[in-house]
Amino acid sequence: MGEVTKLTGLAPHVLRNWEKTYTQLNPKKNSAGNRAYKEEEVNLIFKIKELLEDKKYTSEGVRKVLSGQSEVSEPNADLSADLKKDLTEMKIFLNDLLEKL
Repeated sequence: MGEVTKLTGLAPHVLRNWEKTYTQLNPKKNSAGNRAYKEEEVNLIFKIKELLEDKKYTSEGVRKVLSGQSEVSEPNADLSADLKKDLTEMKIFLNDLLEKL
């Protein structure tokens, strides 16, 4: 697990939690009880990390993508351009306000 945590930048408790949350992530344990990740499982970890951190999917959304019930797409793809612009402006305003506090 140590090598995978260094490679992915994730804490061990996060990987253990993901094993419980996403059934597709199921590394085998050796006789000493240490997790032995295969290349496919490491790739899956990077995919989960991308969906959660970069694309802002929820855990349920990631589960659906991993189970094939949903295609990988932008979560905000159905928002209109005007709404996206308004939300972006609001985010900037709120960040500026937060800095002033």
